[in-house]
Order: sequence, then C-alpha cells, then structure tokens
Amino acid sequence: MKPLPQTPELLAVAERVVWFKPPAEALGEPLHFLAHVMTYGTPEDLRALQGTVGLNEYCEVLDNTPPGVFDARSWAYWNLICGRDPAPPLPLRQGLHPSRPKT
Repeated sequence: MKPLPQTPELLAVAERVVWFKPPAEALGEPLHFLAHVMTYGTPEDLRALQGTVGLNEYCEVLDNTPPGVFDARSWAYWNLICGRDPAPPLPLRQGLHPSRPKT
C-alpha cells in the first residue's frame, strides 16, 4: 500500500483513532491506520481520506488486516462495501483462547 501523506487533516484523524501512537507514526503504517479508521472512524474521518484512499485500499486492508482491530459489525460492513457477502471469518489473535483449558 502506498504511504499516506502527513496532512493536518490525516494527522488529526490518526491522533483520534490510533490514540496509542504518535500521529505521524500511525500514518507510517497505512494498513494498521486504515483498519482503525474503518473500525473507529466517523463519517468526517472518512471524508478526510477521500481522494487519498479508495475502495481498493479498503479492500487491501481487509485482505491484510491485523487481528484484534475490527469488531464484528465493522468487519461485516466493510466486507459488504468491498463486495464480499458473506464476510469471511473475522481474523483472530493467536495465542490463548478462553475456551481452551489452561495447562
């Protein structure tokens, strides 16, 4: 995925949706940043991305999404937007699962 420009608008979006990293660092990881926008972003955040990010980039995020970012509702919505119906299973974090007994 192409790098995202560090415009004042995108830095403001990054500061809000990727609250745990400096905005410039968040924009430096476009897949991770866009996954957060797709999950936590507002319509205004998406408007700030118009002209920079389009459907192809959103679909690329779904193909390479980091586990643990999307909630079920956002995952279903964006898969529908990208023409994937039904949506594939939500990516899960690897490691301990609550349903598995601890040894």
